[in-house]
Amino acid sequence: MCRDDRGVVLGLYRSHPDRDLLEHALSLGVCGIDTAYNYGGFTSHQQLAHVASDLLGQLTLSTKVGFFPGRDQAGKAVHSLEPNQLREAVERSADQLGRPPDVVFLHNPERSLSELSERAGGDCMVAACAVLADAVATGSCGQWGISSWDPRPVVMAVDAATGDIKPDVLLLRAGLTVPAPILVASEELSRRVRIPPGHRWGMSPFGGSARDAVWSTANLDSFLAQGQQPTAKQAAFRLAYELPPVARVAVGTSKADHLAELVTATTLAVRETSIERYRQLIS
Repeated sequence: MCRDDRGVVLGLYRSHPDRDLLEHALSLGVCGIDTAYNYGGFTSHQQLAHVASDLLGQLTLSTKVGFFPGRDQAGKAVHSLEPNQLREAVERSADQLGRPPDVVFLHNPERSLSELSERAGGDCMVAACAVLADAVATGSCGQWGISSWDPRPVVMAVDAATGDIKPDVLLLRAGLTVPAPILVASEELSRRVRIPPGHRWGMSPFGGSARDAVWSTANLDSFLAQGQQPTAKQAAFRLAYELPPVARVAVGTSKADHLAELVTATTLAVRETSIERYRQLIS
């Protein structure tokens, strides 16, 4: 059965789709898969459809649009909020996957917004979000949302917008590695676009890699109710659902045992007073 409470989403940011891992994920109740138009060198959708076309009906698929082929001055993929490019990417995503995605996120809009004035950014966001809202209306995807690594420029654009910006879902950084200003901005964006915690997803719970030494040595017992004996990785993953409060957390892994370890972690009980104290300290 798919998990509705503190769900786990298997992210494909750094890994290629693996049939065995997908089958294992389903056996654990993990039915969410998160990818993006640009992942895997712009081939993640095709790879996913190739290795698991018969499983896609059992999976909740989320993807993102906003990065396009080419290189900017920093050597990174070109980012654009141009409506026609976004529309084409949404339509191509559905074609490549063989079915409409359940959710399409506007991918890191702050990359383009940071180069615009507040008013221009507001207009740009309204136009970009209208493309995704129209994609839902026409059946090209089930829902739409905003995925942001740094929501501060997005909050400014939403404040300056003269039209509606009403996403169904937000995807935000979550966990102990999120700096206080980003945490505050994430919750501010949620308020601005009226997204409750149940429609917020978290990402990057380990701040880049669960293999970092800190996740093997940190003592996080003070955040958890007594009588539990999780690993530091499990504790950190469970806390990602609280900082900020989210309903699902997307995490990348290529190891079946690691995924099982994280699924088990979702049942851990936390100390809310310790989490609130932590938030006060980092602020």
